[in-house]
Amino acid sequence: MPGVNSILDIGKLALFASQSAIEVTGNNISNVNTPGYSRQRVNLEESISIDYAPGQLGTGVKATEVFRYFDEFVEEQFTVKVADRNRWDALWQNLRSVDGLFNESSSRGISSAMDQFWNDWQDLTSPGVSTAKREALLGNTRTLLNAIHSTQADMARMQSQMNGFIEQEVEEVNGLLHDIAEINRQINSHDIPGQNNANALLDRRTVLVRELAQRMDIDTIDNGSGNFTVLTKAGQTLVDGQETFEIKFEGPSSTKDLTAGSNFAGDVYFDGSDDFEYTVEVVQDGSVTSNAGGGAALFRVSLDGGRTWMTDEDGNEKHFSARPEGEKVSIGDLKIWFGSETDSGGVATGTLRQGDTFTIVPKEGLYWYETTSSRVNITPQIYSNGADDTRRLTGGSLTGYFHFRDYNVGRYQDRLDAFAKSLAWEVNRLHSQGTGEQKYSDLTGTYAVDSTSAPLGSNSSGLAFADKLQAGNLQIYVYDAASGQMVSNGSLDFGGGANFDPEVHSLDDVVNAINTKFAGTLTAEVASGRLRIKSNDPNNEFAFGTDTSGLLAGLGVNTFFQGSDASSLELNANVVQDPDFIATSHVNGAGETNHGDNTTAKAIAELKDRKVTLSTAREGATSQTLSGYFNNIVGTVGADTAAAEYNYKFHNTLAQNLEDRQEEVSGVNLDEEMGNLIKFQHSYTAAAKLISTADKMLQTVMSLKN
Repeated sequence: MPGVNSILDIGKLALFASQSAIEVTGNNISNVNTPGYSRQRVNLEESISIDYAPGQLGTGVKATEVFRYFDEFVEEQFTVKVADRNRWDALWQNLRSVDGLFNESSSRGISSAMDQFWNDWQDLTSPGVSTAKREALLGNTRTLLNAIHSTQADMARMQSQMNGFIEQEVEEVNGLLHDIAEINRQINSHDIPGQNNANALLDRRTVLVRELAQRMDIDTIDNGSGNFTVLTKAGQTLVDGQETFEIKFEGPSSTKDLTAGSNFAGDVYFDGSDDFEYTVEVVQDGSVTSNAGGGAALFRVSLDGGRTWMTDEDGNEKHFSARPEGEKVSIGDLKIWFGSETDSGGVATGTLRQGDTFTIVPKEGLYWYETTSSRVNITPQIYSNGADDTRRLTGGSLTGYFHFRDYNVGRYQDRLDAFAKSLAWEVNRLHSQGTGEQKYSDLTGTYAVDSTSAPLGSNSSGLAFADKLQAGNLQIYVYDAASGQMVSNGSLDFGGGANFDPEVHSLDDVVNAINTKFAGTLTAEVASGRLRIKSNDPNNEFAFGTDTSGLLAGLGVNTFFQGSDASSLELNANVVQDPDFIATSHVNGAGETNHGDNTTAKAIAELKDRKVTLSTAREGATSQTLSGYFNNIVGTVGADTAAAEYNYKFHNTLAQNLEDRQEEVSGVNLDEEMGNLIKFQHSYTAAAKLISTADKMLQTVMSLKN
C-alpha cells in the first residue's frame, strides 16, 4: 500500500539501481584498453505499479540485468575474414623470401650462370680448343650447379621451417579448443540469460574464437549459455559444448577405398616423398603381377584429389600396371607397388576392380580425429585449376603454411627439378654421341636401374630417363690406342639384327647385345645396376657415335652431367678427372674422330635457343627454351607473391572494417562513460535526497501524536 514507507522503498531501489549503474560504468572505464572487452550496461526497468487513488502509483526502478553490447552477426563475418586475411598473410610473408631468392638467382645466380654456360660451349666451337677453355667450362658449370643446388636447398629449408610452424600452430589450436570447452563449462554454470549474464566469460570466449579463426577457418553455432559449437568450414566438429576433438600433424600414410564388388586383399605401398597427394584409381580390372606376367590391373594417378589425371607428353592419360615390390612403378617422385595388407613384400591376392581407389599422402599432413581410431584428412589442398578443395581447411595461417609448403614451393621445386633434368638430358644426349681428346678403355654409366631384366622404357625399370628412350640403335667404335686405327665398329644386335626397343629390351639385353657384337673386343656387364663397358685388349680404346635410341644418355655413358634433378645434378666424374673427355667433336661416317670440327660443342651451344620438352608430374609437358623456362619460374614466383600480397591487403581491409563496426558497438567511449557517470551520480544523490525527504515526512507524521 502506498505511503511514506513506500517512498523509502522507492528511494532504496533507486539507490541500488544508481549504484549498480555506477559500478558498471566504472568497470567500462577501467577496461577501456582491455582487448576483447565489450562495454556493459545495466538494464533498468520500472517496477510494478499499484492501483490506488487518485490512480496507479509506481513503486520505483529495478536493475534487472547487466548486459554487454555485442553484434553476433558482425562477429561471424569478422571471423571469416580473419581466417582469409591470415591465410594470405602467412603465404605472402613467406613467399617474399622465395621471391627474393629467385630474384637474386636471376641476377647473379642461375640465370647469369646459364648464360655463361652457353658462352663457354660457344668458345669451345672455335678452332684450337685449349685446355684452359675446357677448365673454364668446368669451373663455370660448377657455379651453375652450385646456384641450382643452393636454390633447391633453400626451398627445402623453407619447407622444413613450415613444418615447425605448422606443428606449433596445431599445438596452439588444440590448446584453444580445450580453453573454449572449459569456458563453455563455466558459462553453463554461471550464465542465466536475462538475469545473470556471464559477460566476462562470453568476452573471453570471443577472444579465443578470434584466435582460433586466425589459425583455421571455422563456423560457430551458439545455442545459448555453454551450448556453443565450433566446426571447421568443412563440417568437422572441433568443440561441442564441453567436449573437444583434436587435430594432429602426422607423417606419410596411405588409405584405400575399395568398390563394393572388389575382393582385393592387399594394400598400396610407396617409396620416396612428394609435396602432393597421389590418388590411385584402378581403370581396368586385374591382379597384381610381375612385369613378366600378364593380366595386371591398370590404374591412373592424380595429384589433385582426382580432378585431373597424369598425362604423357602428347596429352594422353597415363595408365600404369599394378606391380609387386620387385617391380616398383616410378610415378612422379614416388615408387609405388602393391603388397599384402600386412607386408609390403607380401603377395596381394584377389582382383583389383575398376573404381578401387587408394590415396597416398607422402608427406606430413593434418588430420581431424573424431575418435582415437578414426581420422579425416583435412590437409589444405589446391586443385590444378587453382581452386581450393573445400572438403579441407581453406583459411587461417595453417592453410597459408600448407599452401606455401606444398602448392607453391612444391611447384617451384618440381619446375626446378624439371629444368635440371631437361638440362642434363639435352646436353647429355648430344655429348654422349661426341668424342673428346681422349677415348675410353673402361667406362661405367652413371644412371642405374632397379631391375636389370625389366624393359628399360618401362616404369618398373627405375631408370631416371626411361621415358626418353626410343627405338633405334647406337654406334660404337674400337681403335688401336697407339696407331689410332679402327679395330672394330658397328651398331648393337638385339637378336637377328634387331634394333633396341625400350618397351622390350632390358639392361641385360643391352649387355648381351654389346657382348654379341663386340665379342673378343669389348666386354659389357652390369655393375651395381649400371652399364659397364671395358676393352678386352689394353692396347685398344673405344668411342661412341650416332645414337638414335638415347641409350647412351639414358644410361649415363659418355655424358657431361650425372644426376637427374636439382639436388643430384653434378658434373660427370669422368670429365672432372680429365677435361679431355669433354666431347666437342664427333666420329664421322668413316669412323674418324675429327677433333677439330667441334660439331658436338656447336650443337650444345645451339641448345641455348632451341625449344626442348620439360614436364612435371602435376603440370604436364611444355616446350620452351631452358632459359625461358627458368625465367618463367621466376615470373611465377613473382606473380604468386604479388597475388598473395593483394589478397592479404584486400581481406585485411574487409576484416578491419568489420572489426571497426564491432568496436563501434562494443567499444568503450570514455566521453560517453563520463557522461553516464555524472548522470548516475546525480541519480544516486537524488535517490538519497528522496530517502532523506521520506524520513522527514515520517518524522512529521510521528510528531502529530504530540
